[in-house]
Amino acid sequence: MEKSISSHIIENWLKAWSISRELPLPVKFRSGLKVDVGLEKQKTRYVFTELNNDFIQLTKDIDEPWVFLKVCSHPSELKHHISEKWIVQPQGYMMSCFHPMAIPNIGLHNDYKLEITHYNSTSLIKVVTQKGEVASTGRLILVDDLAVYDRILTDDNHKRKGLATVLMKELEKIALSKGISKNFLVATEEGKSLYESLGWKIYSLYTSIVIPL
Repeated sequence: MEKSISSHIIENWLKAWSISRELPLPVKFRSGLKVDVGLEKQKTRYVFTELNNDFIQLTKDIDEPWVFLKVCSHPSELKHHISEKWIVQPQGYMMSCFHPMAIPNIGLHNDYKLEITHYNSTSLIKVVTQKGEVASTGRLILVDDLAVYDRILTDDNHKRKGLATVLMKELEKIALSKGISKNFLVATEEGKSLYESLGWKIYSLYTSIVIPL
């Protein structure tokens, strides 16, 4: 994973992340990016492609809780640079698949159906039961030549039925229909194995720190 991280890709991913949540677009902040999120437990997020002096200085300047600092770096690299007020969050993984996904040929069970809506440059797909219960959701946001997959979630009562795989397949169809096959997302530890099974690879570790109350 010792490679140069593309600031262009990270900026487009963060734009997509903001568009998906209908937030202000990211702005340049020193050598990183800043998004005003405005939530009680996530006021602002700063994103850096590398651990550098700008990131380290922010850890010294900020005392306010629920401001997230995020960096494409291993958490062990941070420990000598941050004070105890900062808490490292569960590990995230930036993942890429710059070719069509290796998706098995599975369909949706008759118990479920798809609902597709669009807003801004976002496509939202829901897998719902025939009774209207939402079982799984996912979003695709297209920014330039990048297809960003976001908030891929499956309800606990509907896991292990291949719903997330079906979602990814349907979202990819939208991207491919626009001629885009460069795919990007940020995964949790839990989601990483699913994406790896579909041909995704880790692009970079994505480490977050915050001062909680």
